[in-house]
Amino acid sequence: MTTAVDQSCAALAEVSGRDLEVPLVQGGTTRYANFDYAASAPALTQVTDRIQQLLPYYASVHRGAGYASRISTECYEAARGSVREFLDADTDQVVVFTRNTTDSLNLLAACVPGDTVVLDVEHHANFLPWAQHGRRVVRAADTVEETIERLVAELCAKPAALLAVTGASNVTGEVLPLRRLATIAHECGARILVDAAQLVAHRRISLRDNDIDYLAFSGHKLYAPFGAGVLVGRRDWLEDAEPYLAGGGAVREVTTTEAKWAAAPQRHEAGSPNVLGAAALAAACEAIAAIDTETLVAQERRLTDQLRAGLSAIPGVRLLRIWDDSADAVGIVAFTLDGFVPGHVAAYLSAEHGIGVRDGRFCAHPLLARLGIDGALRASVGLGTTDTDVDRLVTAVRMLVEQGATWDYAATDGLWSPTPETRPLGPGAPDAAPCLVD
Repeated sequence: MTTAVDQSCAALAEVSGRDLEVPLVQGGTTRYANFDYAASAPALTQVTDRIQQLLPYYASVHRGAGYASRISTECYEAARGSVREFLDADTDQVVVFTRNTTDSLNLLAACVPGDTVVLDVEHHANFLPWAQHGRRVVRAADTVEETIERLVAELCAKPAALLAVTGASNVTGEVLPLRRLATIAHECGARILVDAAQLVAHRRISLRDNDIDYLAFSGHKLYAPFGAGVLVGRRDWLEDAEPYLAGGGAVREVTTTEAKWAAAPQRHEAGSPNVLGAAALAAACEAIAAIDTETLVAQERRLTDQLRAGLSAIPGVRLLRIWDDSADAVGIVAFTLDGFVPGHVAAYLSAEHGIGVRDGRFCAHPLLARLGIDGALRASVGLGTTDTDVDRLVTAVRMLVEQGATWDYAATDGLWSPTPETRPLGPGAPDAAPCLVD
């Protein structure tokens, strides 16, 4: 039973699966405590409601004369406006729908007319795409201030077209001063791209106020897990580049010898678009925008502080951070536990306590190597997180340290599982895995 405080913390918006019951290896069930929002967030009810409303009208867009096609087209194009308003983007900035943040960054990488400068703390999505078009890596220092000095030195030493930075670290949640970095990039003749995959669900961000040229994020991080992402940014590079995909929808005219490509955003949206994904993403933007920003940030910080304090008090726990002087972080807490393999801990938390966390290197191998570790645990909070959830996680970690696990665990190909596995996971468990029912 949740407390009154719990109700207020989780009442900002309702997420799917909030009351999900999951089996335990020792028998019985418990309410699932989700601490893996940073990987994929559950859908908001506003999002699932929007999908249900649109499904009967789902049809082809842009070229269909039927009523359902007209409705689908209107919803798809209106979604651009919702995203633009959510990000406070300039009217001349283009909103391109993609599959996810990785897709968005690969699209932009093919449009950049020069080198891109990145830090070594980035998620692979904001690290790997730039290599084929000229990537210059700056090693982060122990402080934000010294890191910025290194970026300035690199940008001043040799011209670059783009500075690509994370909005919030997907490992530690630490937030960089984006407005300041945008000013630095522009003074050095570069543009700035923000990988906001981990930022937009936790902080409202204005492209206009922060003078950001390009920004990318994924719907599945923003409580809209329906396969859509977005790239928003200045038109000229997107207009001058070759289409991301060659196909229908990206052209104005085709002959047997040439093609006249459409203007952005259609130029980079060839093929039948993900209408439902775009509508879901728009619904999430509208729902998050309706939440009082100060209340959202305050409650998230309270829960994160509660989690940090609880974990810090457990012997052997080391909380991870990149910079000694970072002033802000979203609700992501990464940690290691002396004497325990992260995958083992994650399996124990799931099997014996019904708690979901992430373990591994979080698609940020250079950062984990810089921190001197091969892997860690990551607990991330979201709109469904309650005080009770935080207490359960802290208590479960403490029990592991003080009493040990009550079940045996083994790793196969790096994946830890309880031995034996008593929870229903396959086709024989229709209640636990409805997608596997014949």
